[in-house]
Amino acid sequence: MTRRVIAVAVIIVTGILLQSTILSQITLVGVKPELLYLVTGVVAMVEGPREGMLVGFFAGMSQDFFLNQPKGITALTLTLLGYTIGLMRQYIVSPSPLLPTVLVAIGTFSGVLVYEIVAFLLGQLEVGTYQVLRVAVLSGAYGAVLTPLVFPALRRMLEGSRPRRVVRF
Repeated sequence: MTRRVIAVAVIIVTGILLQSTILSQITLVGVKPELLYLVTGVVAMVEGPREGMLVGFFAGMSQDFFLNQPKGITALTLTLLGYTIGLMRQYIVSPSPLLPTVLVAIGTFSGVLVYEIVAFLLGQLEVGTYQVLRVAVLSGAYGAVLTPLVFPALRRMLEGSRPRRVVRF
């Protein structure tokens, strides 16, 4: 269990560090990638809704505190994203290698929209509807491009950290 917690903590910390350093310098038409949405989606696909929800919450709270954003909005968004993708993955049995890419793209698009709606309701949003949709679409595209690069490594790390079954006679 300790190995599992350490693996997930390393994934979250690495995601935040990459998000705030390297990926913050790379923009696509003025939009930066949302790596923690990708990480939450991948964990939810591999492990299910419970683990996806927990990783989403801790990743969101970490991002909110580390990047000095309004507290709780990202945590709420990533918690909902992790739970929803985890539930969707349980009912989709397609062996297609494109499935993670599609789920992350749709999840990132939806997650950014939910984040912006909650920010608007709390009075934190300062841009128009067109800008919100543009950011959501481009963030989803970023997620789709990064998923084939990140998914195999995260899946291997998560599967390697699972506790081994011990059979005693």
